[in-house]
Amino acid sequence: MVSFDCYPLTQRTVGHILADKARRNGSRTFLSFEGEEISYEALHIRTNRLANGLRGLGIGRGDRVGLLLDNTPDLLLLELALGKIGAIAVPINAAARGDLLRYFVAQSECVAVVVEGSLADRLWAHEEALSRVRLVIARGHGAPISFRHHAVVALEALAAGSDSTPVEAVRFSDPHYVLFTSGTTGPSKGVLACQAQGWGTAEVFSRHVKLNRDDVFYTCLPLFHVNAMWNTSYTAILVDAKVALSRRFSASRFWHEIGAVGATQFAALGSMVNIIWGQPPRDDDADNPVRLCFSVPTPAEFIAQFGKRFAVDIVTWFSMSENFPITMWVPGDPPDKMASIGRPRGDAEVRVVDENDIEVLPGEIGELVFRPVDPWRVMLGYDRMPEATIANNRNFWFHTGDRAYQDADGWFWYVDRIKDSIRRRGENISTYELEAIVKQHPAIEDVSAIAVPAEMAEDEVMIYVQLRPGCKVTAEEIIHFCSGRMPYFMVPRYIDFITEFPRTPTEKVQKYKLREQATADLSNIWDREQSGLVIPR
Repeated sequence: MVSFDCYPLTQRTVGHILADKARRNGSRTFLSFEGEEISYEALHIRTNRLANGLRGLGIGRGDRVGLLLDNTPDLLLLELALGKIGAIAVPINAAARGDLLRYFVAQSECVAVVVEGSLADRLWAHEEALSRVRLVIARGHGAPISFRHHAVVALEALAAGSDSTPVEAVRFSDPHYVLFTSGTTGPSKGVLACQAQGWGTAEVFSRHVKLNRDDVFYTCLPLFHVNAMWNTSYTAILVDAKVALSRRFSASRFWHEIGAVGATQFAALGSMVNIIWGQPPRDDDADNPVRLCFSVPTPAEFIAQFGKRFAVDIVTWFSMSENFPITMWVPGDPPDKMASIGRPRGDAEVRVVDENDIEVLPGEIGELVFRPVDPWRVMLGYDRMPEATIANNRNFWFHTGDRAYQDADGWFWYVDRIKDSIRRRGENISTYELEAIVKQHPAIEDVSAIAVPAEMAEDEVMIYVQLRPGCKVTAEEIIHFCSGRMPYFMVPRYIDFITEFPRTPTEKVQKYKLREQATADLSNIWDREQSGLVIPR
């Protein structure tokens, strides 16, 4: 392992670490974005200016500030600047609008919102409903130029604040973020995270993965999510490395951007791995500067082929916005465990338990639970949701809501979300495993399996299918493909084709929306039993 700055717990605050890194690294580049470069020294100075500008507007310790911004350096700088004065950053999905946007701002009790000028009309439409908001800070140009009941300040004016380092006595345990969960199974919950949590996540990655100051961390993921924020930006800061930021993921531009910035690693979440893989093969696929791809657990054969095609080593891990990487698989670990979510590395106790929180035997499926070895690595709680906080922390163990099992060698394997699992005629079905099999069909780009109501009891299996461009396949052909590759009880009954899946900003499919859509229109969806198609047992 390489050496890095492992700050003691009490020093894990934005203010302390950025000041220390500025002193050590000076003009060394921290972040590049569309031709702009920000050094470690500039990172410290610019966040000081923003922090002092915010403080001059009356924003201080404990105040919550919404950030409805495009994926640019300003979003990260504002998050860090708020941390320097003990205020709480509330990064908001830039795609949010309507009632969802109102919910994010109102639920988190924001007193101010920094908004992209081009997105201001979304906030303006709900101005009367946002009674706690007393100030709007606009970035760039766009309509409307004024609000009816709120003062509007230009972000550029904040950036002209004093260079001096704020003197607020911010503690490692102070709240720093409200991070809204992806909302794959229902309305988003706000994760209240302290100053130390993000640095604790970065410290785990830095200690268990071979990283160094010459690495270039490429990310096209949104800075309102922990992957781009903590896993990438904070980790790069700890090891004195560089972040190359892109506005958004583009399959056609991906490898060009990687090469242009000399990226040595990237994270591929959600469907990114499949989309990258689905691009036409090229003779120079392996001719890239990348060493590491951080990926969510993926079927072993596929992820091994991905690594070979693009000449990258794979890292998989399990974490949530609520916590930190509790298990990992890293290069050098047994190849046959690559598709797992890894094993504990000494940072957490991890178990699989039944509905009574009793640990199950190896090989048995249950809920994945854990507790950290060190304090302040997990959330302070769900913001303004005490019942949900208590429910997720039963019996002194954090309950992830994920089904998994532990093998005889101590490695953990993901099955699916508890709310996504399907029980059909007495059999438990893993949507993860079902989807992995269906995706092997050459005409299928992506698939999502959900439970829909059965006539008598339990569930029926339904899949939504997205085809590759220019490909055609019938529901009957998909059934024949499935019946030879999976148990009869897993073969879908209902199939519908979809051009685009509803997704979270991190490319996770919002299955609760698919379930609502399917349930409302089930009689009009292709039904294997109604078609008379019989599959052998």
